[in-house]
Amino acid sequence: MILAVTYENGNIFGHFGHTEQFKVYEIENNSIISQQIVETNGSGHGALAGFLKNLNVDTLICGGIGGGAINALSEAGIKIYPGASGNADAQVVDFIKGELNYNPNTKCSHHSHSEGHTCGEHGCK
Repeated sequence: MILAVTYENGNIFGHFGHTEQFKVYEIENNSIISQQIVETNGSGHGALAGFLKNLNVDTLICGGIGGGAINALSEAGIKIYPGASGNADAQVVDFIKGELNYNPNTKCSHHSHSEGHTCGEHGCK
């Protein structure tokens, strides 16, 4: 399994479409066998699904995420675990143990949010 996490300063970044980095983990037999931080190079909401697909990512853990990104990731065959927060490495370990704390109903709608907010820290739905 190749799992990616939206990433900033060791933590899950709160908004998928604005993430500048992903931390990508290769997991085999319930163990992390490799990990790396990759720069998105400014890719936006739509391009990030393709960016992850090119890295062979099949699972994503993130904070807030919009409906368009959810659809693009789904079309790319990437399973999504939104609404997560905290230390990225710890969340991946919890995921492996089947104990990830996330909210499958997390969905950001920017038509009703002010600029500059950070989804995932206030429970966008």
